[in-house]
Amino acid sequence: MTTPDQTATPDLLRPHAEQAFAAELRALAAADERPRPPSWRLSPWAVVTYLLGGTLADGTVITPKYVGPRRLMEVAVATLATDRALLLLGVPGTAKTRVSEHLSAAIAGNSTLLVQGTSGTTEESVRYGWNYARLLAEGPTEGALVPSPVLTAMRAGSLARIEELTRIPSDVQDALITVLSEKTLPVPELGTEVQAAKGFNVIATANDRDRGVHELSSALRRRFNTVVLPLPADEEDEVAIVARRVEQLGAALELPPVPAAAEEVRRVVRVFRELRSGVTADGRTKLKSPSGTLSTAEAISVLTNGIALSTHFGDGVLRPTDIAGALLGAIVKDPVADTAVWTEYLEAVVRERPEWADFYRACREVTG
Repeated sequence: MTTPDQTATPDLLRPHAEQAFAAELRALAAADERPRPPSWRLSPWAVVTYLLGGTLADGTVITPKYVGPRRLMEVAVATLATDRALLLLGVPGTAKTRVSEHLSAAIAGNSTLLVQGTSGTTEESVRYGWNYARLLAEGPTEGALVPSPVLTAMRAGSLARIEELTRIPSDVQDALITVLSEKTLPVPELGTEVQAAKGFNVIATANDRDRGVHELSSALRRRFNTVVLPLPADEEDEVAIVARRVEQLGAALELPPVPAAAEEVRRVVRVFRELRSGVTADGRTKLKSPSGTLSTAEAISVLTNGIALSTHFGDGVLRPTDIAGALLGAIVKDPVADTAVWTEYLEAVVRERPEWADFYRACREVTG
């Protein structure tokens, strides 16, 4: 069975996708006989197989990187095979960044051409900048120009990733319009332009739930095909996602396997889903929802923190006392309103579940 190729990068805390899953990518490339778009390492079919998992003819098992509707991944990959850019849209924790990284790794073999969107992202991060020492000494020359990841991708016929596009100020966002529509980037200081090589495209991610969002202009939005990534459809899917990621993160952090983790994974996922949806799993009790998103990514963080506590300060068995503190921090973002929501949930729901008695006591202890 093929597993993430961590042995190739033993000292890296967080290997890039093309490093961690190098063995799977090699196996897919060797087995892939379908046509590939220009500059692609794999065919669209093989890229989707890499994302969703499967078993190759030689018995190699491809582990799933995304759990969700196959059609969404097919639409995303088909978009990148055209001249349209791809926008992955969804609330925090829907695996937008993970899908973006793995798409780049499978298609281009390089997921590192990344622009991280923040309120401080400048136009130079999207277009190009200058080495000011050389600029002063030589004037504007090709040698003084510092290419952005987008410009580097254009020259190489590769994929550029832009994370949190809606956090970037609107005037900086619009610097992408010419790149996406004309596939060129003018460099007026040199009296020239960079034309994109075949295979170039852009994958952007965005969500409209966090603060600090800058809406995309209609001109820019038209230049993307948008794929909305939903939260996991049912509890079993979310439990599987969380359990797999917790296991992978634990291995990367060299944490030993922890007994009883499966039980606590399911419990944390149940709590998050009930508070997120505003109703208990059996549909009998209406609930108030806290201000946070309670994403799958936060559930993974809560459990990874609990495993670290259990390993280093406990008896090596994951217990409610190991996860209660991190769970409180994930749920209570507003100290007043969210504390009231969480306390009501504990008293009305958790307390009434006899099998959750230890969990109730641990959460009450940290909540106060």
